[in-house]
Parts: sequence; structure tokens; C-alpha cells
Amino acid sequence: MSTKNMATSSNYWEDLRKQARQLENELDLKLVSFSKLCTSYSSSSNRDQRSRDSRSDSVGSSQDMLVSMTTELEQLLANLTAVNDKMAEYTNSPGASSHNAALMHTLQRHRDILQDYTLELHKTKSNFFSLREREDLLGSIHRDIESYKSSAGVNNRKTELILKEHEHLRNSDSLIDNAISIAIATKENITFQRGMLKSIQTRVTTLANRFPVINNLIQKINLRKRRDSLILGGVVGVCTVLLLLYFFH
Repeated sequence: MSTKNMATSSNYWEDLRKQARQLENELDLKLVSFSKLCTSYSSSSNRDQRSRDSRSDSVGSSQDMLVSMTTELEQLLANLTAVNDKMAEYTNSPGASSHNAALMHTLQRHRDILQDYTLELHKTKSNFFSLREREDLLGSIHRDIESYKSSAGVNNRKTELILKEHEHLRNSDSLIDNAISIAIATKENITFQRGMLKSIQTRVTTLANRFPVINNLIQKINLRKRRDSLILGGVVGVCTVLLLLYFFH
């Protein structure tokens, strides 16, 4: 392959990587916004039932925004998938054989990021649809109760029992919404920490590959850590056995 063709091929690969990083950054920002909007929608759906009619417009607007963001995120994932497919095709081309190991490593890293974003969107979208279905169910229950009260004209014992049951349902819904909010916040923190750990691991692996001495040092450190863990486990086991013998005698 001529020098000009090699340069052109290298530029094509760098353009693909640039597109992938740009899409990944955009997906990361929009997924965070999407998760926050789902949390906000969950909180608004947990308000007093009596204010349901006055906030129906805002809830409908939030639903439309969430549906629109879902479509936009799915399109971004499709674009990122297409870029990854082009990168995979490039790694199989004859001109990329001399750097195939490094290219495959980079491609696998982008594929892992794509998989993480796809799973995160699927989970957040499932939470949103579950919340929307529960909101519709509670709204239907509320309308049925109001219709029953209007037709009966009096608050008899049966109506009181239905209202109490509905109040219990709303309290349970509040606990579920709080648990979902905590879970979403925890997931965001874990996702952020996972990204940091992946970045650190990639840098350490890159340094280890570039400098064999560092790689050997890391291996020795890992061996020593394993040995210390075995020794510590043995000591703990012996101490446990001695304590058991002491207590039972």
C-alpha cells in the first residue's frame, strides 16, 4: 500500500473514532437528562390526588417530552451502532492488518460503551413506562371513585372503605416511587464510578503494554497481594477454629 493510501486509511479510522466519541458524549449527556426527567415525572405523579386535574397539562407535557427524548436516544444509539459497524469493517480491511491488535482493542472498548448505554436506556425507559401505566391506573381508579360518589349522592360505609383502600394504595405508591428514585440515583452513581474505573483500567493497561517493566511490576504486586490474602485467610481460619474450640470446651 502506498504512503498516500496509508495516510488516507488512517484518517478514515480517526474520523470514525471522532464520530464515535462525539456520539458517546452526546448520549451520556442526554441519558443523564432523561434519567432526571424520569425522576421528576415520578415525583410529580406522587402528589396529592386532589391536584390531579390541575396538573394534568404539565404531566402530559412531561410524558410527551420523555417520549420525544426516547426516540432521540434510540436514533443516537442507531447512529453509534452504524459507526461501530464501519469500524469493524475497517479492521477487516487489508490495509489495517499491521495494526489489527490495537484497532480491535479500540473497537471492543467502543462496543462495550455502546452496550452500556443501550442497557441503561432500556432500564430507564422501562421505569418510565411502568410509572406511566401506574399513573393511568390511579387516574382510572380516581375517576371511578368520583363517579361512584356522584351517583350515590351519599358517603355510605362502602364508599368509605373504597376511599380507605385507595388511600392505602396511594401510600404504597409513594413508597415505591421513593424506592425507584433512590435506585435511579444509585444507578447514576454506579454508572459514573464504572466509567472512571474503566478509564483508569484502560490507562493502566496502555502503560503496561508500553512498558514491560511496569507490567512485570504489576504482576509481582498482584502475586504478592494474592499471597498475603491467602496468609491472612489462613490466620483467620485458624483463629476461628481456636475460638470455636474454646467456646465449646
